[in-house]
Amino acid sequence: MVHFDIFTLFPGMFTGVFTDSILKRAQEAGIMSVALHDIRDYAEGRHRVTDDTPYGGGGGMVMKPEPIFRAVETVLTHEPGWMFVPQQLDDVPPVPVEPPALPPGLPIILLSPQGRPFTQRIAEELAGRARIALICGRYEGVDERVRSGLVNDVISIGDFVLSGGELAAAVIVDAVTRLLPGALGCEMGAFEDSFATGLLEYPQYTRPAVFRGAGIPDILVSGDHARVARWRREQALRRTWQHRPDLLVTAALSDADRMFLESLRAGEDS
Repeated sequence: MVHFDIFTLFPGMFTGVFTDSILKRAQEAGIMSVALHDIRDYAEGRHRVTDDTPYGGGGGMVMKPEPIFRAVETVLTHEPGWMFVPQQLDDVPPVPVEPPALPPGLPIILLSPQGRPFTQRIAEELAGRARIALICGRYEGVDERVRSGLVNDVISIGDFVLSGGELAAAVIVDAVTRLLPGALGCEMGAFEDSFATGLLEYPQYTRPAVFRGAGIPDILVSGDHARVARWRREQALRRTWQHRPDLLVTAALSDADRMFLESLRAGEDS
């Protein structure tokens, strides 16, 4: 069971993501749970201001540190699933005099294009945690004191810029959830996907056997499971070599794998 606390200015963005398909079933089965925390609920004043102009000038707005600190520190000092419900318009949780002691080892992750690249290995690491906090940045980013004084990890889902961290947070929740026991119909499915083995996944086929004149490889209906397994391995190697050769540098390769790759290289040179 993994619980996700997501801190965002736009909780409505997650409605469709968490109410369909695998993520919906995982919540219903008690495999994972999600709590969406609106950072505006933790901002002071009737207008709930959560951003301000940057010191030093420049365009755009920067998310203020106080609402983020208050939201994260308040939520994470309560049990998973706890939600703050304002009783009146300007009601906010009190600010502790000293920073509270947060649960040790709990990942507090800021989603930012400046973070370390999200990978399958990171998803596997997070799948072993009982609780994960995800902070969704917006605008020009968040006050640097959030990074230096609150979070313990910064993650990016790619070398591009989104309007905010909400989509990135949803990607991480999905990638982690599908690794949890019982989340997928096929228990081995998550371990055979692209990147799970360090390679891209082999080609997949299903019925009909012929579609618009294109058939399927005969080996897949041969009944020889050992040959099928080797064919799939070689196809994964071929696809990785063609599209993501960088992955081969760190992939765990057998002698047979290396011989097959050498044959591919030899064919390219001939």
